[in-house]
Amino acid sequence: MVLAVALSSCQKFEELEKDTNRPGNVHPSLVFTNVLYNTYYSPWNDEMRWNQFYCSNYAYYDDQEYDWTTMSFNYTQLKNVNQMISEAKRIGLADINAYSALGKFFKAYFFVDMSMKLGDVPMTDALKSLENTTPKYDTQKAVFKQALTWLEESNTELQTIINSGDRTLTGDFMLNNDLNKWQKVVNTYKLRVLISLSKKEADADLNIKALFAAIVNNPTKYPVMSSLDDNLKFTYNSSTDKYPLNQDNYGQTATRNNMAATYLNTLASLKDPRTFIVADPALAKIKAGLTAADYEAYVGASSGESLDDMSTKMLNGEYSPISKSKYYSSYLGEPCIQVGYSELCFNMAEAINRGWVAGNAEDYYTKGIKASWTFHGVTDVETKWSTYYAQSIVKLSTTSATALTQILTQKYLAFFQNSGWEAYNNYRRTGVPTFLTGAGTANSGRIAKRWQYPSSERTTNADNYKAALKNQFGAETDDINSEMWIIK
Repeated sequence: MVLAVALSSCQKFEELEKDTNRPGNVHPSLVFTNVLYNTYYSPWNDEMRWNQFYCSNYAYYDDQEYDWTTMSFNYTQLKNVNQMISEAKRIGLADINAYSALGKFFKAYFFVDMSMKLGDVPMTDALKSLENTTPKYDTQKAVFKQALTWLEESNTELQTIINSGDRTLTGDFMLNNDLNKWQKVVNTYKLRVLISLSKKEADADLNIKALFAAIVNNPTKYPVMSSLDDNLKFTYNSSTDKYPLNQDNYGQTATRNNMAATYLNTLASLKDPRTFIVADPALAKIKAGLTAADYEAYVGASSGESLDDMSTKMLNGEYSPISKSKYYSSYLGEPCIQVGYSELCFNMAEAINRGWVAGNAEDYYTKGIKASWTFHGVTDVETKWSTYYAQSIVKLSTTSATALTQILTQKYLAFFQNSGWEAYNNYRRTGVPTFLTGAGTANSGRIAKRWQYPSSERTTNADNYKAALKNQFGAETDDINSEMWIIK
């Protein structure tokens, strides 16, 4: 008996955790579908309120507070990425295959996503073994350097696979297993990662300007998105994946949510036709004699306003509701972009404005706006464009600083209900647009700059957790208002 106990105690944790009632192996396509689903950020969620696109005026459901606490790690998804790569090898695919190439993209995506929320995270020591519960933290800079390496390798491997004619990828509900489109996603996403490092453009070790230029100047090697058709997007249906807002939940959310001023008031001030598509006019403005065709009839609430005041004003018709005809008339809605063409255009315009690459910033700026208009359903784009672009507040300025603000503002508007945290991430990096604060946003009138690490780190990985905090912030304080490396 003693011998039996001793032998069983020597078993590895990976063996003990196996469930004999479940299959131990699956086709990599099944894992791929799960991994892909976990890249998805939906519209009208918490992130979109913190992006200040819309507001909750009903405390029972939600609020606009930035008093953030802990955020989960992405290691479950990363473990699935590794499993997908292993399953591809198990079924006999070549060492370089569609799953392994996209696995590198997903590793970059999930590590960057995690680091953008938290700062330094375990990477080198992570996922080596389930028995390794105390991994050391890698610096945020190291995470981004590794992510850029993975993205470079992913692009190279995808090109090799495309050249070979191999089409083994299945299970892709976003891009229909199109490896050419995936290669564009990888490089478009890499440009996002590089532009997010704009505060580090003088860092010779990162060399981000040269990396950005290498992509732009060699479109054969680094194809990027060229139209809305290339968007990495989640498409809805009327059964299993309904658009988050639809006729079924109209009674729960239509009046308890309203448009946010940061977004809607910017649209209205620019006399932007997207105004009439995304929102309904404020009833009090209609009663006062304005019409649904007047931009002045569209009013968003400040995210900093107290819920009591916002709720009262919404009941009085002072604020614009979410458009009922667009968002509550069907189950389909519009696809939710995760990485998109409009963003690419604005990233290009920003890079040109910053002097990273040669080119016509205005050309990309106008393409980005028109692409967003088309995506959101603006009709007769070219007919309306001349009047819109004739406004001095819209036409791209010849003054670099003013032009950069215009580019970033339009980029923010194009992110509406898309791309997860990117609107917030860009605000945190650039300060554009100005996010509104007050009693409703809590946190002493501040926009939080990061999340706290998972509470389990304080007990299971305390030494490394404390070291990471001290290395980043100079003290062992997990403060949501501390600045991480990427925004210093």
